[in-house]
Amino acid sequence: MTQQKTAAPTLALTVLLAGLAAVGPFSIDTYLPAFPEMTESLQTDVLRVQQTLSIYLLTFGLMTLWHGALSDSFGRRRVILAGVAVYALTSLGCTLAPNIETLWVMRGLQGLSAGAGMVVSRAMVRDLYEGPTAQRLMSQVAIMFAIAPAIAPIIGGWLLAWGHWRAIFAFLALASLALFIVCRKMLPESLPREKRQPFALKPLFSGYRTVMGNLSFLAVSLGIGIFFSGYFVYILSAPMFVREHLELSVTQFYWLFVPGMCGMVAGSWLCGRVAGRWNDKRALCVAFGVMLFAAALNLAISRWFVFVPSETRLFAPLPLSQHTFSLLVVVLPLAFYNLGVALSIPICTLWALDLFPEARRGTAASCQSFLQTLVNTLVSAFVVHRIWHSRMGLAWSMIVMGALGAAMVLASVFSASRLRGWQQPS
Repeated sequence: MTQQKTAAPTLALTVLLAGLAAVGPFSIDTYLPAFPEMTESLQTDVLRVQQTLSIYLLTFGLMTLWHGALSDSFGRRRVILAGVAVYALTSLGCTLAPNIETLWVMRGLQGLSAGAGMVVSRAMVRDLYEGPTAQRLMSQVAIMFAIAPAIAPIIGGWLLAWGHWRAIFAFLALASLALFIVCRKMLPESLPREKRQPFALKPLFSGYRTVMGNLSFLAVSLGIGIFFSGYFVYILSAPMFVREHLELSVTQFYWLFVPGMCGMVAGSWLCGRVAGRWNDKRALCVAFGVMLFAAALNLAISRWFVFVPSETRLFAPLPLSQHTFSLLVVVLPLAFYNLGVALSIPICTLWALDLFPEARRGTAASCQSFLQTLVNTLVSAFVVHRIWHSRMGLAWSMIVMGALGAAMVLASVFSASRLRGWQQPS
């Protein structure tokens, strides 16, 4: 083991990697509160506005196949800098879009660049660290990764309340410009030239074939995407869930995203705490147990709990209204679901990457992100708009996706020959 892989990561590097990983998810959530206003401003309907999200996810997923492979050939730092620069320019294009068709194009181009930091940062963690150190860093990155998409719609709601929906994309352009400047000054190169792969189509597609042909890798990567989609349907349905089901205003999206963020932060913190203490089999069983219990509780609440409108008070002298209590009952299961998700993802991610040698981990990270984004894209395009008007539809989606994703991961992990190496804390 090299000295590089035994040293503890600095706080600056952790924050920077987390910021890079959060760019893609942050871009999904920030403009969700503005859907009704964008519909009116661009003289279109809400489904066509929602398609800007589906297009973004589609190009985001397709390009994740290339970010890691490009970084295997040209270096991690160069690919990240190029991705952040293009993202800043396309965010400016979204700001200036005169119609929905132009916004489709700009969001598609934005998706092509937004995943560079998310994909390559995973490979950088594995380049620099291993064992419990890598798991702790992945967990710390996941904490900040959870905070960014949770605060994104809150920021978007504030910008919308103070100005116009175009201010949201202007904010993304300025934030990504600042990130580019910081990366140029502080981001290290984690893949030495002697370990890089030649950029040629034959070995590149050979690498894809090797990675995608590994059934354990496929099952774990798709499983992560599926059980994460149990909460992702709520994210994509936020305009309906918050403004129709919860009867809240454009500045109150925090009722959905803050509990989700708290669950993700708690799960990621717990994952870092148990690294080296619990074996991965035990951690996954606990994570999926919490996740599925929360999904079942959410289904029961959606079926039998009567939501109380905001005008009704439980006791006039008390500050806690019946409406506030109702909101807490509805959203807390989402927090516990995310706790289980966040506890499991770093373990699953590292397990999948470790199936391949160091020189192919960029390609593996790309394929992993592609498969997970493919699941999210299909959910966005074919599922969300069919269920977002029904709380029961959302709840059933959560429990079905959670159970299916967990089953795929556990079936792969428990049947793999590598399980022998998982019996002790890693």
